[in-house]
Amino acid sequence: MIKRTLGEKVFNVINIFIMLLVVTVTLYPFLYVLMASFSSANEFMSHRGLLIKPLGFTLDSYKFVMKNSMIFIGFKNTLIVLITRLALGLLLTVIGAYFMSLKTAKLSKVFSIGVVITMFFSGGLIPNYLNVKSFGIDNSLLALILPVAINTFNMIITRNAIDAIPDGLSEAAMIDGAGHTRVLFSIIVPMIIPTLAVITLYYSVETWNSWFTAMIYLRKKSLYPLQLVLREILIMNSVGNIANGGDNEAIAETVQYAVMMVATVPILVVYPFLQKYFVKGVMVGAVKG
Repeated sequence: MIKRTLGEKVFNVINIFIMLLVVTVTLYPFLYVLMASFSSANEFMSHRGLLIKPLGFTLDSYKFVMKNSMIFIGFKNTLIVLITRLALGLLLTVIGAYFMSLKTAKLSKVFSIGVVITMFFSGGLIPNYLNVKSFGIDNSLLALILPVAINTFNMIITRNAIDAIPDGLSEAAMIDGAGHTRVLFSIIVPMIIPTLAVITLYYSVETWNSWFTAMIYLRKKSLYPLQLVLREILIMNSVGNIANGGDNEAIAETVQYAVMMVATVPILVVYPFLQKYFVKGVMVGAVKG
C-alpha cells in the first residue's frame, strides 16, 4: 500500500467534506419538496426551519391532485408529444448533423452557418404564432411537435460527435458500394450512441417541462399536456382556496409541492438509465474542434 503523507490525508478529508456539503446543498431542496408533499397541511403551515421528515404523514395532497381527471389526459397528451417529437427530433438531428459533417457536400458550410444563426436570432413570438396558424396546426398537438421538432444546439453536438469518427470508415463503406443512408444508419449511428443518449435526454426533459408553447397554441383543455394541467390545478387551487382562507389555504400550500413531485419524478426515473452515457456523450461531441 502507498503510504499517504499528512498533507494528502488532510486534503482528502477537506475534499470529502466539501463534496458532502455540495451534495447536501444540491439534494436538500428536493428532499424539502418531497417531505412537504407528504406533510399534513396544518402542521406544515405552522412549521419553520429545516424539514427532514414529513409532518404528520398523509397522502391528502396527492389525492387532491390525482382526483382531477385532467391529470391522466395530460399524461396521455405529454406521452404522445414526447414519443413523436423524440422520434422525429432524433431523426432530423442525425440527418442534419450528418449533412453538416460532409466535407464534400455542396452548401454544407452555408447550411451550418444558417443553423448557427438561428441560435442567436429568432423571429419572435407573434411571427411564430402566425406561422403556426397559417399552417393550420394551431390548437392541435402538432403545434407542440413540428415547430420545435429539432434543436439546433443538439444538432451541433451531434455534428461534432460525427466529426470525431475517422473518415476512413465512411470512405471504405462507400468504396464497397454503400450509399449515404447505409453509411449513416449502419456505421455512424452505432458509433455515436452515447451522444444520441444525451440528445434523447435533452429532448425528453425539454418536452416534458414545456408548458408555455401549449399555453400559446392550445385552446382545447382536452389537448393540454401534463405541465399545463398541473399549472391550471396550481393556479385554481391557490386562488380559490386562499380566497376562502382557513384549512383550504393550508391545503393549497402542500398541494403545490405534490404538483412539483408529480411533474418531476417521471423524468428522474428515466435519467439513471441514460446517466452512464451522459458524460461520455457530451465529451465525444466536444473534443473535436
